[in-house]
Amino acid sequence: MRNLETARTATRRAVELAMKAGATAADAALVSSSSSSVEVRMGALEDVQRSEGEKLGLRLFLGQKVASVSSSDLSEDGLAGLATRAHAMAKAASEDEYAGLAPEDLLMRGEAPDLDLYEEGEPDPEALKERALECEAAALAVDKVANSSGASASASSSLFALATSHGVDAAFRSSGHGCSVAVIAEGEGGQERDYDYHSARYLADLEDARAIGTRAGERAAARLAPQKFEGGRMAVLFDPRVATTLLSHLAGALSGSSVARRSSFLQDRMGEQVFAKGVTITDDPLRTRGLRSHGFDGEGLPVRQMNIIEDGVLKSWFAASAPARQLGIAPTGHAIRGPGGAPGAGPSNFWIEAGTRSREELLAAHPRCFLVTELIGQGVNGVTGDYSRGAAGFYVEYGEIVAPASGATIASNLKDMFATLEPGSDLVLKKGVDAPTLLVPEMTVAVG
Repeated sequence: MRNLETARTATRRAVELAMKAGATAADAALVSSSSSSVEVRMGALEDVQRSEGEKLGLRLFLGQKVASVSSSDLSEDGLAGLATRAHAMAKAASEDEYAGLAPEDLLMRGEAPDLDLYEEGEPDPEALKERALECEAAALAVDKVANSSGASASASSSLFALATSHGVDAAFRSSGHGCSVAVIAEGEGGQERDYDYHSARYLADLEDARAIGTRAGERAAARLAPQKFEGGRMAVLFDPRVATTLLSHLAGALSGSSVARRSSFLQDRMGEQVFAKGVTITDDPLRTRGLRSHGFDGEGLPVRQMNIIEDGVLKSWFAASAPARQLGIAPTGHAIRGPGGAPGAGPSNFWIEAGTRSREELLAAHPRCFLVTELIGQGVNGVTGDYSRGAAGFYVEYGEIVAPASGATIASNLKDMFATLEPGSDLVLKKGVDAPTLLVPEMTVAVG
């Protein structure tokens, strides 16, 4: 994989050649990555993989006309050909009144902050194998766990470089380590499957493989012998590992492009009470060793920690430059860029702040509730906010788990869910999107 300087040289050169070809403005983004993974199943090696790749994307502007091209050929001839093709495509394109680079006066100046995202070196495949085996063995050691769908361990590294014709020249590297397992428990009521995983920038920050495996096994065993319960209107608790999906739905509704197209259920709610008072949702791209951290956004703008929701009030969209122009606002510093096409926008390290009541207190807050630990299907309408998804978890009465439950459907509207949800006190920041247990006081629960 390239080093930072050669990556920056490639993106600078691509922009220079685009301007030489006749562009009025241009930017280039390079993504380079490598990864290794080992998979095992029932104590035996299943697969060993290694991949490497790099691609550079060039956006070329002719006034308000724009074209995007990408290539893995980063030789001088390859970059020159890329610029020539982009110029020809831009000449044939229609004008877009919102097209353009980020405003020059808002660009990051100087070097991006060092967020300690990259660990030198790469684990030996044998070490990856041992981690995967250790994780699976711990899961299989849990009572009633009888089979494995497989365990894996991985290591990766990536590089992102960005250059623009109006002064951006930046790059950063990042690394990653991961471990996961899925197992099957067996009992009189049949079989149940569950999983667990963890990812971290540094190997030292990765959770112990045995702990990951044990938790996966306990989750699978706890789901055995599911029982039916009476559905209807009731409280629903979202376990932290599924509560994050509500934040993902929120992020989609706050996308500047969706708002500009008037296809978001929150499009007219800026500055209004969207969540209950006391609810704060934070985005922080500057977290040290964060899984979604970066020192600058995909257009070269500086980034900062900010409250997207503050005391329940909506404070910001996620808007790259083009949708921001359409909305009549400044870009928000949330642009996300790959090697091809125009930047999108979205959150970085994104979480809902912890509330005051514990998970146990939330479980006991209503006579009966459904604790959801798994969601199935995609039944969410981003335009209306209508929400309907398959779910599995546990039926709870007066704070006590009665039995595992599966085959249910939970339904409501995200506007109502956001307005009434209460976060628990059990927030742990360990992923890119995090949430504590979330209580929605009333949803429709149908049991098949």
